[in-house]
This record gives sequence, structure tokens and C-alpha cells, in this order.
Amino acid sequence: MEKILELHSLSKNYGRIKAGDQLSFEVEKGTVFGILGPNGSGKTTTLGMLLGVTRPVSGSFKWFNNHKLEDAKKRIGCLLETPNFYPYMTARQNLKLAAKIKECRNPNIDEVLEQVNLHERADDKFKTYSLGMKQRLAIASALLGKPDVLLLDEPTNGLDPKGIAEVRELILEIANSGITVIMASHILAEVEKVCSHVAVLKKGQLKYSGLASDLSGHSGKLVLSAENLESLEKELQEHPSVKKMEQDGAFLIVLLRDEESPAAINQWLAQRNIHLNHLELRQSSLEEGFLKLIDS
Repeated sequence: MEKILELHSLSKNYGRIKAGDQLSFEVEKGTVFGILGPNGSGKTTTLGMLLGVTRPVSGSFKWFNNHKLEDAKKRIGCLLETPNFYPYMTARQNLKLAAKIKECRNPNIDEVLEQVNLHERADDKFKTYSLGMKQRLAIASALLGKPDVLLLDEPTNGLDPKGIAEVRELILEIANSGITVIMASHILAEVEKVCSHVAVLKKGQLKYSGLASDLSGHSGKLVLSAENLESLEKELQEHPSVKKMEQDGAFLIVLLRDEESPAAINQWLAQRNIHLNHLELRQSSLEEGFLKLIDS
């Protein structure tokens, strides 16, 4: 897989505060890559270093296999701050001005307005837009010039549920069009719905980088029930893979030490005359994996 971005021991300090501490990870072409972390973890600082807005104290990074940053930035669209548009100008007028500032020779204004589903409101004034529409217009501005990569910092921050859903669907559509998306966020539920890969930061340190599904975990928890719950619990206490159990009404919630298939557990219990009337694999969430890393 082609690498879009590579970081090697990238670091940034603000006095004693380490906003970036030896960060090393890669972003592959075509992925939706989430940079996760609580407020103050270094997400925005990392994006700033990658765009040359903030200078690292050590380490290096390269876009598009060692392109010069100034050349690489021509292939990157970004939204790092709250968008500034003129309220009494229309969406189309604001995008024309943005294209002029970016020095886009043949701005694809109609195309990006269509892409963010604002074409029918293109000639309405910006002040009449909802928060979700304003954010979609900001993303349209970042898409001017047909970038290969889109960088977003907290793209759903401050939006209502409808606006969040609109931006989420838009990010997925942009990714499906072939653009690599890198987004910083602390809203885990949204990241889980759109990101294929994630990097988790804590106080400037990289705690994890890889597939979002691997961070969530594959084994999850088993939810079991049998006619005699007491006997079920007694037998499970003898199973070598059972790490922890707790009762929840008529069910036992079982956390396993090792990866063990539900079918193998069912067979093991049947051999001991315990016949289940309920067996469910409850997958771990991205939030559980994230919190485990952050709290460690």
C-alpha cells in the first residue's frame, strides 16, 4: 500500500509541556485515519507540524514519499480552525474568494458545492446557513483544487446530532471518492463510524497506531445464560481462559484471558452437562480500547 505520510520521532515542546513526544506512525493512501486523544493530548499541534504551521524541535516527517513540504501542501486540503466566511456573501461568492486566496487557477466551485450537498443553496447568504451547513461549506473550501489529502481538526465539534450525521456521511463520501482523510477528534463514537485506522495520543505520546478494529479488540465479552445459572458460573470458574465474571440479571458476562471462540466455550460446557439457552459475543467498542490505553 502506498504511504501518504510518514512521521519519524516527531517532537514539539512548549516549555515543560510535551505536545509531541517522539511521534512515529504512517498513513496509507485511501484510508480514513483518526488522530485520537483527550483535550491537550497534542492532536492539533501534530496537525500544525504536518502543515508547517508549527516547527518541531526534533524528528522529521514526509508527505508523498519525500516531497518538499511546499510542494506537498498543494496536494493537501485542510480545515484546522473555525471557518471564517463573510456572512453577507453567498456560499458561491465566499468560495470564489477562497479560491482566489489559494491561487486556484480553475476552481472547481460547482463540483465541491455538489459534493457537500450545498449546490441548491449556493446563492444564499452564509448567515442563513445552519451550523452543519457552515461546516460543510468549510469542507468544500478545503476541497478546492482537488487535493489528494484532506486534514480536519475536530470536524464535528459544536454541531447538533443532525449536523454531526451530515458531516460524518460527507467524510465517508469524500473517502470513497479516493481522497485520503486525516482527522483529529476526541469524539470516539464518530471516529468509530468513519475511521479505518487510528493513532491514539496521550500527553503528546503515541499510545497506539494501527487498525481501529484492533484497538476495539476482537474477543470482546461473552454473554451466557443457562437454566441453572449457579452451575454455569461454577463450571466457568474452572475454565482456564476465563479472567473475570459478573452476573447481570439472568446472564453471566464473561471476560476471557485468551481468544476463545464462543463455539469452543459452548462445547466445553456441553461436555460438563451445562446446556446454554443464550450465548452472545459482545464486541468491545473503540471507546473501551481507547480508555484502557489512556488510563494505563
